[in-house]
Amino acid sequence: MLISTDQLPQYRQQVAMVDGSFDPIHDGHIGYFKAARDLGIPVLCNVAPDSWTATKHPVFLSQQQRGVVLDAIRYIEYVHLAAIPTVEVLKLLQPKMYIKGNDWIERGGIPQVEAEVCSKYGIEVVYLQTVTNSSSQILARWSEENDKK
Repeated sequence: MLISTDQLPQYRQQVAMVDGSFDPIHDGHIGYFKAARDLGIPVLCNVAPDSWTATKHPVFLSQQQRGVVLDAIRYIEYVHLAAIPTVEVLKLLQPKMYIKGNDWIERGGIPQVEAEVCSKYGIEVVYLQTVTNSSSQILARWSEENDKK
């Protein structure tokens, strides 16, 4: 179910939150969503805006398109199309868990400002060992292959 930013407080302490661009969505994302759902509480997927995705690579699917696809995945109960920074979503939603892939451990964890909000509101940060693919790498390979043609 797609939910608006105004609805986020209605789900406080009731969900686990995953977030990212998911552009393009791939099998690694499905494993991530399944592992998040296997933690036993409903999953809310916070979808990054196109402006953020464009800082990583050209946008393949718009945020709206990604939201529709993500809403159809059985491991995800709620989808939020973010128009505000993740730290603001965390403040409004205050999920039970903020779930990230283990690639964030290599980066030193979530950004400090997000960690502070999680600490303040008692949000458990969970790193899942599910990173098996990368949207940016998939797009780079696709671009290289098409440049050769």
